Amino acid sequence: MPTHRTGREIQLVSRPHGVPSPHNFAMVETPVPALDEDQVLVRNLVMSVDPYMRSRMNDVPSYVPPFALERALDGGAVGEVVESRSDALEVGDVVLHGLGWRDYAVGAARGFRRVDPEAAPLAAYLGVLGMPGLTAYAGLLEVASMKAGDVVFVSGAAGAVGSAAGQIAKLKGAARVIGSAGSAAKVEHVLGLGFDAAFDYKQAPVRRQLRDAAPDGIDVYFDNVGGDHLEAAIGSLRLRGRVALCGAISGYNESTAPPGPRNLALAIGKRLTLRGFIVNDHNALRGVFTEEVGGWIRGGRLRWEQTTRHGLENAPAAFIGLLQGENTGKMVVELSGGTA
Repeated sequence: MPTHRTGREIQLVSRPHGVPSPHNFAMVETPVPALDEDQVLVRNLVMSVDPYMRSRMNDVPSYVPPFALERALDGGAVGEVVESRSDALEVGDVVLHGLGWRDYAVGAARGFRRVDPEAAPLAAYLGVLGMPGLTAYAGLLEVASMKAGDVVFVSGAAGAVGSAAGQIAKLKGAARVIGSAGSAAKVEHVLGLGFDAAFDYKQAPVRRQLRDAAPDGIDVYFDNVGGDHLEAAIGSLRLRGRVALCGAISGYNESTAPPGPRNLALAIGKRLTLRGFIVNDHNALRGVFTEEVGGWIRGGRLRWEQTTRHGLENAPAAFIGLLQGENTGKMVVELSGGTA
């Protein structure tokens, strides 16, 4: 195996103030280190960009450490093992891992999980069969305790998590599922996924549109957006309603903390449950999630979409576009590999 292998990586070179720009990123050519015992070398084939990455670009305490400046970013990726010093993985294995934003990943074999490229397209393991899908499944069923007959509202319903959450709610017997999205085309897409109603949050106040879509109220709110969506949901939730607080993308690019819901006091009299969650806390569900969601996909009962950009050099633009709502479903970047 040659020792002069190099690969490209995307580094964060400055912290964004507000909306990220291409100037916050740099692509750098770096040597690929030789393997230690029990390590593998993986050539990345497809990588994920996700909204949570924006909060990691700020140097503030959070549930995961912030990205370091002048170091490669990281995130979900699928790649092929091209060198192995581990008995657990062989050359040619296709694996899911967390060292995206680079051509080549090196790490302990235990950090890479083998996936079946014949069972689903590789990008599915970054979306509906990966972290976003498990987020939707766990948030809806374990965090919000959705049950058959509930009326469910999902914000960000055209995205990777929201589109899965709404469909899972229908498959689990929700009486009515409502979604919000950011354009007329996305509203049509959401309706095509089987949502009972959907609206464009840019066209009129969310509170009014949600009331029109669910005049008798809602039981569950899956929150990907925060802000006016959370406030509207609190107003529409019925007695003992439940909220799964997954994300708050409406405030990710704000330089100052946005105000909280002005009607939060309603949660007292309505006995509401508002529960934040992190998907890694629900890894015990992965087996049943993979079996059930995989079955729905194979049976054509759950649809998934993706928006694809090509080339590692375009990963920052893909991420910025994600924050601006350019994606339908999961946003992924297909990579071309490094040089040897």
